[in-house]
Amino acid sequence: MPPAFSEEERSRITEQLIDTATRLFSAQGLRKTSLEELTAPAGIAKSSLYAFFDSKEDLYLEAMLRQNEQVRRRVIDEGLNRGTDTRDALRRFLRATVAELDGNPLYRRLMSHPQEMAAVAAKLTPERMAAAERGPMADLTRFLSTRVLGTHVLGTHGEGDPEVLLGVLRAVLLTPLHAEHLGAVYPAVMDRLIDAVTEGITSC
Repeated sequence: MPPAFSEEERSRITEQLIDTATRLFSAQGLRKTSLEELTAPAGIAKSSLYAFFDSKEDLYLEAMLRQNEQVRRRVIDEGLNRGTDTRDALRRFLRATVAELDGNPLYRRLMSHPQEMAAVAAKLTPERMAAAERGPMADLTRFLSTRVLGTHVLGTHGEGDPEVLLGVLRAVLLTPLHAEHLGAVYPAVMDRLIDAVTEGITSC
């Protein structure tokens, strides 16, 4: 049976576990990260992890939720919501998100390895997973539904579906994952791509 921990110990260990999880999951992913790697820096036994989190997947989700709070502030509050119009808002969102992908290893991992989120989802309760669905992409989906589709709908082949528009923006955000293939022109490519896409899906 895991030992009892004081409130101070629980707080310290929880933060250490989340910090370690963020670093390891970013670098090597869910499957390759062992319980021992997660718990050793906190000075607890592998079995003691379950006194803090229901599973390794639950710890992954908590690390992701911590990222969501920070990412939302940067890409939604300081990006999307500061746009002077719809097009400017989307440009700000995309540029802030590209910067996040360039500088935030866990967020980049989540974007480049969607199967890991599926593995996490399979081990969690619907209530826990509901928390993950309140991330920045949920804010973006609401924006697309109210600000983009309310003013301009492209074509007749599903382009007016917010999920299609969300897919277009996600496609742009896959480009940073291949920045090394673009070399020195990567920043200019991103600028042109963001301008082209945002002009294509907005009317103002």
